[in-house]
Amino acid sequence: MSIKIKTEKEIELIAESGQIASKIMKKLIEAVHPGVSTKELDDLARSLIAKHKVKAAFLDYGGFPGVICASINEEVVHGAPHKEEILKEGDIISLDFGVAYQGYYSDMAVTVGVGEISPETQRLLRVTKKALKRGIAKIRTGLTFGDVSNTIGRYLEDQGFGIVRELSGHGIGRDLHEEPQISNFGKRKTGPKIEVGMVFCLEPMVTMGDWRVKKSKDGYGYSTSDGSLSAHFEHTIAVTKNGVKVLTEMK
Repeated sequence: MSIKIKTEKEIELIAESGQIASKIMKKLIEAVHPGVSTKELDDLARSLIAKHKVKAAFLDYGGFPGVICASINEEVVHGAPHKEEILKEGDIISLDFGVAYQGYYSDMAVTVGVGEISPETQRLLRVTKKALKRGIAKIRTGLTFGDVSNTIGRYLEDQGFGIVRELSGHGIGRDLHEEPQISNFGKRKTGPKIEVGMVFCLEPMVTMGDWRVKKSKDGYGYSTSDGSLSAHFEHTIAVTKNGVKVLTEMK
């Protein structure tokens, strides 16, 4: 496994990319409401990408047709936008989005409710977001990625939720997906050690029921095998000489 160590200048460029992505994500979240289609959200993202003069990270990646991944309810990740897919009150939608700025990628995801959602669903979102926060807090040089994965996994299991095992976080930089792969469960003291200059994405993918997933009908997304709801949060993170920095934080 070869993990690419980034220079301070490269981290600055990824941070610029991350801030643009987070600004666009903020606008996407504001546009989520009953009656809007995932295609309309994708169109909004396209217009904002053009405004900021950046490249869409996901468009044509493995043939993907959208600039956002829009995954509703039981769909975990990689849902393709469709004009027929209309959000309704009580749904949840995971928005996964990234851009490339001067050749450097950023990637982030949030799950939001559409109108009023049930207390149980609110808890799924809250716990998934907190799992990401706990994972980030665990990052420091000298520990391993297994230590971070273990922190995320133990918290989610303690809360009684399923952890998607077939999908993981990843390194990022000149490429959207780089080494290492970072699971959301695992054993302490396993995997590569965390070093200054590493940039990567943590992204807990959590289910209310069974952790197993299946391919969605459109051939792009993954859905829970039992139809249970799923949530997904993601940040791009850099390990610098001055500490850990979240590069996609919304301000």
